[in-house]
Amino acid sequence: MPLLEPAPDTRPQPAPHVKRRFRGCLLGGAVGDALGAPVEFMSLAEIRAQFGRPGITEYTTAFDRKGAITDDTQMTLFTAEGLLRAYVENGGRDTRSVTAAVAHAYARWLRTQGAVPGVSRVDTDGWLFEQRELHAPRVPGATCLEALQQMTMLGQRADNDSKGSGGLMRMAPVGLWCARLDDGVPPDRVARRACELGAELAGLTHGHPTGRLAAGALAALVTLVVRDVPLPMAVDRVVALLPRYPGHAETLRALELARTVARGEASLRPETIVTLGEGWVADEALAIAVACALNAEDFETGVRVAVNHDGDSDTTASVAGNLIGAMHGVEAIPQRWLAGLEAGRVVAEVADDLATFPDWPLGEFVDESDASDYFRKRYPGS
Repeated sequence: MPLLEPAPDTRPQPAPHVKRRFRGCLLGGAVGDALGAPVEFMSLAEIRAQFGRPGITEYTTAFDRKGAITDDTQMTLFTAEGLLRAYVENGGRDTRSVTAAVAHAYARWLRTQGAVPGVSRVDTDGWLFEQRELHAPRVPGATCLEALQQMTMLGQRADNDSKGSGGLMRMAPVGLWCARLDDGVPPDRVARRACELGAELAGLTHGHPTGRLAAGALAALVTLVVRDVPLPMAVDRVVALLPRYPGHAETLRALELARTVARGEASLRPETIVTLGEGWVADEALAIAVACALNAEDFETGVRVAVNHDGDSDTTASVAGNLIGAMHGVEAIPQRWLAGLEAGRVVAEVADDLATFPDWPLGEFVDESDASDYFRKRYPGS
């Protein structure tokens, strides 16, 4: 089978311009995650001591293989699964049911990591849970683990005050899903929906307003970029949107600082990235990723800058990869990185599903068919 190409005839193909952006976004994020995985807990000095002055520039071994993804990509895929299952079940228009469906997907992800969710019933049906490569434990963040283990009702907000980057890292699918669900709706209205839904879903594990709103801001940026809004203009629009929401100050300041830093020099350096923080908290990770995406001359350069710094290298490179990949399309990602990426086929299939789900043969007025049955089994209602 050709690299990253799903097989069944029942699967509709996205329009080319949609496919390139959606695959670019999710595969770009996974590539950034895999590049950063070996150095996630290393300082810039340690990275340079091991890899030389340029830092890490190619995949190296993490989790016993090159190109390994982390919990960032795993949770991104389960976010997408929850959104798609919500659409199959009821059209995805009720925020509460969407939130519950994504919470259920996170409970399935928790099972893949060998932990026990707090909710009493966890269905492990559907296509994604069957992908054995996603069952590899990849040092998931303590906040996500604890919140999901304490969650006793699907959809309840986390009882913590965390603004860690674990909510932000997984929100790109929200932007893609909203862009297609509301196809034809003005981009700014869709961005607002994406921001609010992203914040709601991040709140399943991260209770601090910054942890939620930074995730919502990323979802809004992705929506705008895949709807053909240039990233600098998308950042301006999200900056204008954020003051609607309580507790927005840190997220707003992060985007404003990212704009300033990206405009301040022709090519970002690690010494400049440090002024944005280390990326362990959501606003800092968003600032680093956005600055790198705004400043990137191409995918490879932008993601390498996003990974080589003191801090949460895999998350900042993953989010930068989401944005740069959405901007420039999957063809901008070096083929050698795609070829060596763990679970690349799975990521590509999920991207195509997000690009086509409104076209699936579902609904009460649609005759049951092999294609309809295929999608209902792939993403059964929660």
